Amino acid sequence: MRIVIAGAGEVGSHLAKMLSNEYHDITVIDSNEDRIRQVSQMGDLIAVEGSSSSISTLQKAGVQKADLFIAVNPSEDQDMNIMGAILAKRMGAKKVVARINNDEYLVPENKDMFADMGIDYLLYPEKTAAKEIVSLLGQTGIAEYIDFGGGKLQIIVTRLEDGAPVIGNTVEAVTNRFREQDYRVVAISKEGETIIPRADYEFELYDMVYIISTREGISEALKYTGKINIDVNSLMILGGSPIAVMVAQALEEKINVKLVDSSKEKCMMLAEELKNTLIINADLRNTDALKEEDLGNMDALIALTPSSETNILACLAGKKAGVKKTIAEIENIEYIKLAESVGIDTVINKKIIAAGRVFRFTMDADIQVIKYLTGSDAEVVELIAKANSPATRTKVRNLHFPKTAIIGGIIRGNQAYIVTGDTEIKPYDRVVVFSQPQSMNKVLKYFA
Repeated sequence: MRIVIAGAGEVGSHLAKMLSNEYHDITVIDSNEDRIRQVSQMGDLIAVEGSSSSISTLQKAGVQKADLFIAVNPSEDQDMNIMGAILAKRMGAKKVVARINNDEYLVPENKDMFADMGIDYLLYPEKTAAKEIVSLLGQTGIAEYIDFGGGKLQIIVTRLEDGAPVIGNTVEAVTNRFREQDYRVVAISKEGETIIPRADYEFELYDMVYIISTREGISEALKYTGKINIDVNSLMILGGSPIAVMVAQALEEKINVKLVDSSKEKCMMLAEELKNTLIINADLRNTDALKEEDLGNMDALIALTPSSETNILACLAGKKAGVKKTIAEIENIEYIKLAESVGIDTVINKKIIAAGRVFRFTMDADIQVIKYLTGSDAEVVELIAKANSPATRTKVRNLHFPKTAIIGGIIRGNQAYIVTGDTEIKPYDRVVVFSQPQSMNKVLKYFA
């Protein structure tokens, strides 16, 4: 596939690296000489210096023959992204995606207007991150989760702490003991490696466990991993970023929210925007100052400053003070595994969020959802089994599915089912698959 990426910032460069690994033909556009130099060192891609809203630059990048055009200049360059996407579509690009920073563009009638202009998808990573954070605060025992079919199936991610009942048991033993439960372990992440566990795998302390569950099975799944949900009634947010504002707006009418920022000017602006949030001006690196603001009595702490290091240290201080749920924005991917290993409950990364939203446009299969899992090298996809596709011709145990992939569950009409070896997938079932990247192309062929 020929893909043109406009914007070599954090999101654009991450997409370029990820998609070039999938053997696509990648061209990257950026007007910043330093960013172009950096992205050109990634390897097998073409770097074009210039504005993505310039017709001559777009022609030089070959958008007229592009299968996919992705405009992901930094969020403050929203107008350039929209203009570039419109021009690219008019010049011949088959599908176009534009990154935005304006909530009103996502109102259904406004989305239709952008569709009429030729833009196939509006990407708002900050909005998606805020939604994920709000959802996770309702499931405090979970590090990450994804809904399928309106919540009929969910993948939840949780870390095995000391005392978890499953530690020391094999997958087979747990399956036999709790056979009636509506959940199944589909993957384990440990020491930087993600594995699809077989029957003889023995659960260990600090394993990051990926579980697929029906709505009814969530509480039992958490019980056997030693986790419990707590009600979040008090929340402290560090940093006045757009994500922080959206989280505060979503929750300030329901719970007590404190937002702390080190800039006095920004605090004054936030106080005008957030009427029911307590805005505090304090040094975010000073843990004593945070303790004076009652950090130890918070149910949850969300660190959303521009510094990954500050966010990690703040969450560690929160854990030490007794905060039950910590969430950190970690944009430096090298720090993600470190953050998880020291006990931070959940990591948010805008680059990974954007990648999941864009990646499905590169697939030929009928994919409904694709999600890259933070701290893992694996992907979760929800796709539709086509009539007479290989997956519909025999029982799951006879499919010879790749060993680095696993079918977790299916949604058939209004019913959700956890898959076993005896399950038979039917045409038009919505199937949830957990896969490592090297197996994804093989997986898609089973359902095509």
